[in-house]
Amino acid sequence: MSLLLSTTVMADDRPVADKKLITELKQYCTELAQEVGTDGKELKVYMLECVNEELDSEGYQLLTELV
Repeated sequence: MSLLLSTTVMADDRPVADKKLITELKQYCTELAQEVGTDGKELKVYMLECVNEELDSEGYQLLTELV
């Protein structure tokens, strides 16, 4: 439980990605989905996971939904 709490606190300390970066990541993930598929996931689910993976790798807060 303490690991979960410390992970949550650390995530809150990360910067929030700006709209431009999110738009770029959505475009990248759309192209990726078209090229390699979505592993059987709904496109909406795949897109959120893909964008969050990229945000995580760049040190940004993760999103709960894409708009």
